[in-house]
Amino acid sequence: MHKQRTVSADLSDDHRARRRSDWAAGGDDGWFWQLVRGRRSVRRYLPDPVERGLLETLLTAAVWAPSAHNRQPWRFCVVTTDPVKQALSDRMGARWHADLSADGVDAAVIERRVRISHARITGAPALVAASLSLEGMDDYPDRRRQEAEWLMAVQSTALACQNLLLAAHQYGLAACWMCAPLFVPDLVRDVLDLPESWHPQALITLGYAAEEKERERLPLAERVTWR
Repeated sequence: MHKQRTVSADLSDDHRARRRSDWAAGGDDGWFWQLVRGRRSVRRYLPDPVERGLLETLLTAAVWAPSAHNRQPWRFCVVTTDPVKQALSDRMGARWHADLSADGVDAAVIERRVRISHARITGAPALVAASLSLEGMDDYPDRRRQEAEWLMAVQSTALACQNLLLAAHQYGLAACWMCAPLFVPDLVRDVLDLPESWHPQALITLGYAAEEKERERLPLAERVTWR
């Protein structure tokens, strides 16, 4: 298992200014592929807490993602206290249970799904609820352009989440990206006492891995077209 590392979120200007040639000195790009290909979605964690400094480092990586107009529309709420995790899981689970029941899903299946989700959320030492805000984004009078502006904010927030996930892997943490907040944004905003302008997009669970995952990707030819 990975051991916890003590790190600082205060990255020097010198560090930020390094060029790709400095990182890949000697043509060794193994570190890059280990980072990209080694990241996995892990859902079971050890009980060890994740120190605040390390969480701040991950968030620092997140906010260095590209964003539309460089408006940085992402917003993050970090949850490390058990009562808040419990409340969030309970209320999300109750809503999911009601939705699945209305869909006619078998009761036993519903119970199992909700139970698994509850274990994932409450069993993670830390949660990062990622939201977006349109504050600072452009405002258009027509629906077509306004919807595009919204989508740019969504994409920007997703890019920040990917930075966070890669940073978590780099620093020995495991993580999983859950999209459940998209189905219950008002509920998440209420439980976490977030501003009305925050639109919850994802919940990232974080901790030290208690399991190993191995998954492959489909061949490029099945997902790429050249023109």
